[in-house]
Parts: sequence; C-alpha cells; structure tokens
Amino acid sequence: MRAIRKFTVRTSLPAPLARLDAIASNLRWSWHEPTRDLFREISLEGWRATGHDPVQLLGRVGPERLAELADDEAFVARVDALADDLDDYLSQARWYQSVEGAPESIAYFSPEFGITSALPQYSGGLGILAGDHLKAASDLGVPIVGVGLFYQAGYFRQAISREGWQQESYPVLDPDGLPLTILREEDGRHATVSLALPGGRELHARIWQATIGRVPLLLLDTNIHENDDDLRGVADRLYGGTGEHRLQQELLLGIGGVRALAKRAELTGAPVPPVFHSNEGHAGFLGIERISQLIGEGLSFDEALRVVRAGTVFTTHTPVPAGIDRFDVELVRRHLTHELVPGVDVGRVLELGREDDPAIFNMAQLGFSIAQRANGVSKLHGAVSRSMFQSRWPGFDVEEVPITSVTNGVHAPTWTSPTLKRLAERELGTQDTTRCDWASETVSDETIWAARREMREHLVAEARERTRRKHERNEGVAPSWVDELLDPEVLTIGFARRVPTYKRLTLMLHDRDRLRAILTDPERPVQLVIAGKSHPADEAGKALIQELVRFSQEPEVRGRLVFLENYDISMAKSLYPGCDVWLNNPLRPLEACGTSGMKAALNGSLNLSILDGWWEEYYDGQNGWAIPSAHEHMDAAERDAFEANALYELIERQVAPRFYERDERGLPTAWIASIRHTLGTLSPELSAERMLAEYVTRLYAPAAAAVTAAAADDRAPARAFAAWTGRVRDGFGGVEVRHVEVHGVDVPPVVGDTVRVRSYVALGALDPRDVRVEVVAGAVSEEGELRGTRTYPLAPSGAAPDDGTTAFEADIAVPRAGTFGYTVRVVPTHPMLASHAELGLVAYARA
Repeated sequence: MRAIRKFTVRTSLPAPLARLDAIASNLRWSWHEPTRDLFREISLEGWRATGHDPVQLLGRVGPERLAELADDEAFVARVDALADDLDDYLSQARWYQSVEGAPESIAYFSPEFGITSALPQYSGGLGILAGDHLKAASDLGVPIVGVGLFYQAGYFRQAISREGWQQESYPVLDPDGLPLTILREEDGRHATVSLALPGGRELHARIWQATIGRVPLLLLDTNIHENDDDLRGVADRLYGGTGEHRLQQELLLGIGGVRALAKRAELTGAPVPPVFHSNEGHAGFLGIERISQLIGEGLSFDEALRVVRAGTVFTTHTPVPAGIDRFDVELVRRHLTHELVPGVDVGRVLELGREDDPAIFNMAQLGFSIAQRANGVSKLHGAVSRSMFQSRWPGFDVEEVPITSVTNGVHAPTWTSPTLKRLAERELGTQDTTRCDWASETVSDETIWAARREMREHLVAEARERTRRKHERNEGVAPSWVDELLDPEVLTIGFARRVPTYKRLTLMLHDRDRLRAILTDPERPVQLVIAGKSHPADEAGKALIQELVRFSQEPEVRGRLVFLENYDISMAKSLYPGCDVWLNNPLRPLEACGTSGMKAALNGSLNLSILDGWWEEYYDGQNGWAIPSAHEHMDAAERDAFEANALYELIERQVAPRFYERDERGLPTAWIASIRHTLGTLSPELSAERMLAEYVTRLYAPAAAAVTAAAADDRAPARAFAAWTGRVRDGFGGVEVRHVEVHGVDVPPVVGDTVRVRSYVALGALDPRDVRVEVVAGAVSEEGELRGTRTYPLAPSGAAPDDGTTAFEADIAVPRAGTFGYTVRVVPTHPMLASHAELGLVAYARA
C-alpha cells in the first residue's frame, strides 16, 4: 500500500552535540571540507546513502551512535571547533565591506538554485550558477538575498531502462526533512504571501529559508492547506506544466518574491534591497510588483518605471530565441488584474514585453524593459545577445547595444576535489587552489600525477557502483563485466550536460568504427564517461540518450564507454575531477557559457571543446584543444561531419599521444605541464569570486548609485527624469541634422592635424541640453560601412543661423592614416541615462 502523506521527525541531539544542529542547518557544509569530513566520520555509509545530506544522516544513524559520539571527547571538541569556525566565518568582515558605494542589500531572483544534491531545486547550469553565485557572495561578504520557488518534486530523477530510454520519476520532497527553516509570524504561524488570481481566487505561498553561509535564500512553497487543491501544485515541478501553469509560477516568483522580501523585512528587521538582479527572464514580473508598490506611494507608471529600472540588473542566458519564455498575450492580460498589481495599467505592462508577434508576451523583452543594466554570461554570448536583441535599439550598431557581459565563474571550494585541496594544503600551505603557485617546484610532477590518478580511481569506482545498481534494478543482477568497467590507467574523457540537440550528445558517434578504434586502441586506449538529462517533453533528446546508451552496450566497447544515469551535483563532484579531458561540442555560438568545463579545469582537467562560450575567451593553446568549427551556415549534416572528424583527429594525433608519452619515471611530463598551466592560469579566472566581484563593481554598485539618485528628495529626480523622457520621446521626431561642414581637408591632412567639424541641427521642441551631437568616425569598408569607430562630441557654438537650427562644432585630431569616414548623429543625453542608446533614439545626418 502507498502512503498518502509523509512527514519528517528530526533527531534529538545529545547535549554535547547540540551545536551539530547549527552546523548541519547552514549549507556552508556543502563546500567546507572539514565539516564534510566530520559528517563522513559519523557514518560514511550513511553519508553516501543520504546523498551527502547531514540532516538525513543525523536521523539515520540512530540514538546509539549519537550517544557514542557524545561520549567521545575528541569528537565533541571537533564539533565545537567547527561551530566556532562557522561563527567566525559568519561574523568577520570580508572583501565586500571594503567596497565603496556598494548597496546595503541585493535581491537575486532565479527560477532554480543548485546548492547541493540534498536540496534538489535545480535542473542544470542556470541553477548551478545561481547556487555558486550565492556561495561566492557568502565568501566575499556580499549581502545578497536569494529568492526562488520551492518545487515539491524538484526537477526529476532520471533512470535509464534496459532499452536505454530515459524514465522520469518525481519523488515528493518533505521540506521539514531538508536543511530549511520556516519564516514565521510573531504568533508562530508560518508567514505567507498571497497573489490574486483570475476568478476571485487567491494563491498563497509560505516562505522557507535556506542559509548558505551568510546568505539567506527564500523559497516560496504553494503546497499548503490555504490553497485550493489545484493551486497547491503551482510549484510542483521545475519547468513543468502548461503555459498557464508556467505563467503562474513566474508570477509567484516575481511578484510573490518581492512580497516575500517585504515580509522578511517586516518580521526580522532586515533591509529591503535597493538593487534587484533577475537571473534570466523568468523573474521579470518582479519589476511589475515594484512598479505597483511605487504607484501606491504616489508615483505615476512612468515615474515608477524609472526608479525600478535604475535599481535592476538583468542577466540573459540564452543565445537562441527558442530558449525564451513566451506567453499568450491574452493569458497575461487575464492574470495581470488590478487585484494582483493595484494601480498598474496592464496595457503598459504588455508593451514592456512586446515582441514582433503582437499575440506573444516575451519575458526576455520584459527583463530588458525593467532593467537599466543587462549582461550576457561570456564575451561571445554578450556579442550574440547584442545581435539577437538589436531590434530593441534601432539605429545603433550591434556593438553599441547596451548589453555587456560578465563571464560566468564557478565556486572553487565546491567543485575542487578534496584530493587536490589536500595536496595544495600539504605542499603549498593553503586549501585555496585558486591562489596557489602551481608552477612551484615544491609540488613535484610525481605528486601531481598521483593526485590525478587518485581522482580517476575514485571516478572509476563510482561509475562501477552506479552501473551495478542500474543493472540490479533493471535485471535483478549485475553482469560480471561491471567489475572491469573503465580502467584507472586509461585516458578518460568526460561529457556531461543537459541534452538539447544543439549540445550534440551523439556527435562522437558520427563514425562509429573510428570511435571504436579510438576506444580500443591497444597502445593508446581512451574511455568515455557520459551523463546528462533530457527535458521530459524532449523526445528527440531522449532518443539521443538511447542511441548513445545502446552503443555503450556493445560488447566491444562497453568497458570503455559508460552512460551514468541521474546526473546531479553529487555525481558531478566525482565526474569533473576524475576526467583527464573535458569534452564540449555544441553548435557554435549556441553555448552561452558552458561552466562544466570550468569545473573540470579547476581540477587540472584539460578541455577539448568547440570555441564557444567561455572557452572561446580562455583557450590559449596550452590548457587544452580547440575543435575547429565549420561555418555556421553550412548544411547541418556537413557541419557535424566536419567537426566530428576534427574531434577524432585531435584525439588520435594530439590528445592521446600527449597523455601516453612518458619519461623514464613513467610520467607524462608534457601533460603534467599542461595541468600546472591550467591550474595556475584558469583557477583564478574561472572562480565565482572573480565573477561576483565584477557584478558588484560593474553592475550592482552603479545600480545602487542610480537608484539612490532617483529616489532622492522624495523621488523628485525620478519624476523629473520621467517627464524629461516623455518630452524627449515626443519631440525627437523633430530632430534633424540639416548640414555638416568640415574645414581643414582641402589639402589632405596628416596624422595629428586637426579638422573642424560644424553641424547644423534642427532640434524642434528640444533644447541643446537634451541632446549630444557627435561625430562618429572610423575606417570605411568596401560597402561604405564605418568600422572601428570612435565618437567625438560637438558643443553648441553659439551661432544662430536664420533657419532655426543650432550649430554644434569641435576640433578633432586625425588619429591615423588611411581612409577616414565619418557621420554626425544626435542622441539624447541625461545624467540618469546609463547608455546613450538606452532610449533607442538617434538621428543621423543624411548622405
């Protein structure tokens, strides 16, 4: 029979171990190795069986084991020492406390957070990035508050059938059994937020809080008795349900999340953040709730929008339009009632999410509309995003589109193997592998190679155990060959990620005979460890998994290729360090960043990748290999063939030979040199601390300054800016560059000479102080397009022509020899604009 409900009974700890509760409840243990060692000592078998969950572990070991530990003075002393260390960690000033102009608090909204496998609220890279963002914030002392949803069944648990087909299951999570606490009212009731839904209904959500070091994470849970039965399932699964179901999730995340922050501030005295960061467009409705609140305080929609934009940062992660959430306009209109967001004109909101198709509401467009600062997640992705969304800023060249980039990073303490941390501490005096001198002779080649072998052995053992359990589930018994699966002495290549078609899971199968020969080479064999989940609705992705699994079952290769089911954080912590090479072969430029390769590099693994995402930025010829890319407009089959053959060629002629070329000590010295180089050059650059420091200095601090300026004097600057914006939008159609004169070119100038440029501009109803008139100059292509441009401002000259124009002029030094092209344009200018392209208004001189 099946249970209709379940609940968790927490362990009662003996008094000497009471501080274990605080240690287990703070998710700092997910990256703090001494604390993880403590839990392993309580019960190694229990630690593994609970998926590295200390809350479950303490309940599993039973009172007898806890009593035994309570009598162990040395163990109790370790508990107290770790509790003291945690207290120090939480109270000490960190890097952020020395940053000038930094905001008091930052709200970070994301649809998923990957902190630990013990809190399964993530599906892939977006969630893992969000988790690493919070962990780095804790380490750096950045006062972030995370905001997300509590999904009752998380994403899904993957099992692979005997036929190789992905099967999904959705175990219901009991939040009482997770490292969470409930936010409570003063009378002890759980605190809730409520959203009005169409038809007079209400959606309620209670607020759970996870503690990630010094960072709180608020998770909204709809599975409560206050909701109707169907509404209890609004937050049932991550990325599940119909269009309306997804819309309700995103309304809850954005609108409910802002209300949860206000509720937390009310109950705890914590500040309401002035800066909001929307990690992808899913949380875009946060801006609408904040506009509604400001309208309630007496601002107009436009005035409120200016305040909201000033303090909001938007990160886009998708390089393809298909990756953006879109909703039917009428569905959105039906939900955005005055009961839900009082005072807000739904027509204005629909305009913020407008795209070319008037029947569609686009969440990425909403994200850009509510945020004055936006970024992609690698330099290449920033360029792709500027091209992808250029139509929002008509008249501006792609490179002027106001979308910058902050290349993702990964949290080194989480993703670096304990083996490498111990080596660094023993040989170099620190566990911080991102700040070690890996070129130091203190660390011998033998030591590095022994550590790499230990990591490979651990992966091989885990792959065998996971494969054994799969066969026992599917067939009742594991075949004997599982004991010989993989070899800790063989070159190991890893590939693990979500399985959309553009990531090309099966590119390696393009020429199966050639792949078999690579895997079974008698002198230089190769083995592949592969994992990944396909979205439950993606039948094509599931078919790719099945194709790969069936190939791996062939007797000739099954010892050299394995697909590991249920890819998650727990598996990843063995997989990344255990691979000598990390493979990534997406269709360029569709990989926004690709942080799995970063995690591998932190462990000394070399990357073998298409030059896409972060690898295009950091590949230097010594830290791995670049797979040549075919032209993106080539036929898909031809492109796959070209890039697959290039992959085989690299493995056969460069990767495997370097791995197996040994000196008299049996060491691959060239390979070890690449490991040292990778650890020394990439570890600092790929760290989430570097990433977050960039967010703070380049985006959060400017946003804080902008929203402070907008809110001064009872928001008088925001009101004035809104009025100015409306006036400039209305009047810009009357702006015209009538005539341009250039003096000093009758005789060809030489480098360093100056030329005088004067432009006569009709401003219509605008004032010269409303605009910037500038020369845009650079080299000229064969098509007459300007390249490598620079801008030079022209100042009002005081001349007053009779035709009603205003003269603007300046002396401009000629910077270089060659063909020098120019044009003159007019753009709006105002101290509260973050970019001259922000309003999408520009007037050019006619040819």
